[in-house]
Amino acid sequence: MPKPRKEQVNLESTPYYHCVSRCVRRAFLCGVDTFTNVSYEHRRGWLENELLKQAQIFAIDVAAYAIISNHYHVVLHINKAQADDWSLEDVIKHWHQLYKGHALSQRFELGENLTQAEFAKLSEIVETWRERLMDISWFMRRLNEFVSRQANYEDNCTGRFWEGRFKSQALLDEKALAACLAYVDLNPVRANMAKSPEKSEYTSVKKRAEKVKQAHSPNHPKQQVKEIMPFAGNPRQDMPFGLPFKLTDYLELVDYTGRVIRDDKNGSISKGLPPILQRLGIKADNWLTLTTSFESNFKDLVGSPTALSKAVEFLERKRRPSFQNCKALFS
Repeated sequence: MPKPRKEQVNLESTPYYHCVSRCVRRAFLCGVDTFTNVSYEHRRGWLENELLKQAQIFAIDVAAYAIISNHYHVVLHINKAQADDWSLEDVIKHWHQLYKGHALSQRFELGENLTQAEFAKLSEIVETWRERLMDISWFMRRLNEFVSRQANYEDNCTGRFWEGRFKSQALLDEKALAACLAYVDLNPVRANMAKSPEKSEYTSVKKRAEKVKQAHSPNHPKQQVKEIMPFAGNPRQDMPFGLPFKLTDYLELVDYTGRVIRDDKNGSISKGLPPILQRLGIKADNWLTLTTSFESNFKDLVGSPTALSKAVEFLERKRRPSFQNCKALFS
């Protein structure tokens, strides 16, 4: 039985989560249906545009994404500090970009004076919205609702477009985060939809690669893609907001790994890898396994044995999911 979402998402363990949504009955999200020859390629644009748009409204950052034919992957970062920093006015402004809101919030935004009791009620409502604006369940639900409504309207049908609920995996440490980012970015390469990461349409790695070509200092967060969570470089004091890796190291690693996958090589990959793996302590012969079968090797918690044990203890669980795989691949 699937675990309640509150047992899978916990900011005390990690702010990073890998989410996957798949279409029901193998329906086509995008691409060309080989049985009917009908092209749904334009739906990729729907999903990508709405995904990046929502990331500007929610206190949730998109760290990576890949849109495939009948499913999509996204790595999300819950930005609690941003949500906590929002004023009451900020929360209302963000929520009204998604929903109509409440009569009190509409009156407040129009500049009408509220009684003390009305303002107290509005403040209570706003705190609920603040929580929802950093909730990946609300983020994924709205995104999936938007796409399903569009697709059902286009197909002139009703009913469910997605499977019951999205799958999520908590990425407990830097090792799990790096492996999952690469796994997501390399999805089209593994599916033979692209020959190289930088040529894979509707992926975060393609957007990052295109921006790098135009930047004077590609590793500077302000010169990276604005809609996607930036790479801030290796951990250090006074580190700016962003992923804890150098962008150029990561892109080099993903490109290298993509070539190995495309060449259909088995076993270990060469020792001439970018230094990012040395810093993370991931063995080269484990990297290919992680970036080709991340979902199948792990359940809802992913990380080193130490990180996994801490998360299980905090969540008061009795078992450590996929412990042997975590031990074999991350130790």
